[in-house]
Amino acid sequence: MTRRSAQDTARRNALHDVTAWVPGLGDLAYDTTRRMTGVVVALPAPDTPAYHLRPLGPGSDWSVPFSSASLKPLPEEITHVSLGGRDIIYDHRAHQAALPVQLHHADGTATESALILTPGQVELLHLQFEQAISKRREAVKKDAEESDAADTACCEGGNR
Repeated sequence: MTRRSAQDTARRNALHDVTAWVPGLGDLAYDTTRRMTGVVVALPAPDTPAYHLRPLGPGSDWSVPFSSASLKPLPEEITHVSLGGRDIIYDHRAHQAALPVQLHHADGTATESALILTPGQVELLHLQFEQAISKRREAVKKDAEESDAADTACCEGGNR
């Protein structure tokens, strides 16, 4: 584990603060201190230096100090997941596999992630992929037979 100097930590925190997210009225925000998501219903003002949030469901409103870094934006909705460009990795010490994936968001961006699988889940996916491959082969064979039958019918009808 790498230990960071106090100077390096302060520099990193200062860089983070420059690019910190500033919630607006009506934004959804996740409060990392309370581990709750809420709607920003009031912004900090000179007389009330705090954000006021209202939970999405039942519950009481709460305040988060203006200086707090505990408010985070909610990530964009994930529309779909696709395979990443790298090979699956198996960690024998952790007894798990990591399959690189891309998470595609509603705003058009994509982020890299990993699908972590236990040995049992790897076996289950193996069986499910075998079934999918078999079904695809059957469909391709059926399409070819139907195409041949249509060609035959077309040719026989043309010879009359």
